[in-house]
Amino acid sequence: MSNIRSHTASTTRPVDFAGERRAFMYGNEVVVRAALAAKAGFLFGYPITPQNEIMHYWSRQAPAQGGKFLQTEDELSAGFATLGGIMAGVRSFSATAGPGTVLFQEPLSMAEMMRIPIVLIVQQRGGPSTATVIYSQQEVFLAVFGGNGEGLRVVYSPGSHQEMYDYTIKAFDTAWRYRFPTLVLGDGYQAQMKEPVVLYDPLERGIEIQPAVPFVGCDGIPGVEREPAHWRNAFSVEEELYEALQPVIHDFQQAASLLAEKEASDLEGAEIIVTGHGIVGRSVREAVRDLRADGVPVGYFRPLTLRPFPAEDLKKILDACPRLLVVESAQGQLAKLIRIAIGGELKRGIEMYPYFRPGLGITAEEIVREVRAILNGERRGEALSAESPLL
Repeated sequence: MSNIRSHTASTTRPVDFAGERRAFMYGNEVVVRAALAAKAGFLFGYPITPQNEIMHYWSRQAPAQGGKFLQTEDELSAGFATLGGIMAGVRSFSATAGPGTVLFQEPLSMAEMMRIPIVLIVQQRGGPSTATVIYSQQEVFLAVFGGNGEGLRVVYSPGSHQEMYDYTIKAFDTAWRYRFPTLVLGDGYQAQMKEPVVLYDPLERGIEIQPAVPFVGCDGIPGVEREPAHWRNAFSVEEELYEALQPVIHDFQQAASLLAEKEASDLEGAEIIVTGHGIVGRSVREAVRDLRADGVPVGYFRPLTLRPFPAEDLKKILDACPRLLVVESAQGQLAKLIRIAIGGELKRGIEMYPYFRPGLGITAEEIVREVRAILNGERRGEALSAESPLL
């Protein structure tokens, strides 16, 4: 805590967001700049690699903007303190990784039930447990479906520093607009590496982030001068919980089609589609570009939202091209999302080719070799049909 306080005292100049400015910075600093651009006011957090620098950069840069920081005793406290700040009317957020993401599931579940618009940055690391502190894509299922509830949350998977900036800003708008927990799922590579990014003021681009207003302590006498607020996360009987959940589920289902995003290219005449998300999606894109330059008929699909998943878009693509190479730094977590999203409605004949490297970075050259091996008949895929198991 003492080191962070010393960094806080060293900052005197506010960040100027007017116009556009090209910068070269670490991914964790990009997150802080985006949060400041989105007018975030408070970061509650607990140290865990590889997201620690988010707290350090925030404690240096935010005070000049009026922002505040509190290091709590653990991630549970960080999550619930963030919810408290939000309910008091302060645009608050947090960041974590690995085992910290596990502990955050309880406050995320409370936010889901109470419709509190929390933003959480997750910089994935290897697992299980402490494992490595460097990199993985092994927190996908935890981010997408974790918690005690239905997992009604939004999960963005950016693949570059520019997308990290864009989607962190967007996460604050999405969370406050739809009132569901919103996660930005990065990773250790993105957190710790430097690359160019264009910084901008979202208002100058017409991005109007929903205002942060207090949920408690509002003016007026409840039941007399205003409607009383009911912030509940405990229910006495099963039927009461069921009735309380129905409008929450309905709202999420209504928003899902508006929130789902994807990136796709080179689909015309494709004989195989390659998919990956996050930073692995960059290698997929580069591999597809190189293969297309050599005349190889391959297409590209990347989900930008892992929750809600852009299932309808992928279904249409697979109707035209029935072969899918799934590339990820996990043992099939993206592949399971794909099965869940479209598995029950697939026609027979769809084939999925896995390229799973849990905890390892994946290069474009590796993907090029895999695609060529598949198209040359050197690899057999797994038939994906309505009867395919999810696990």
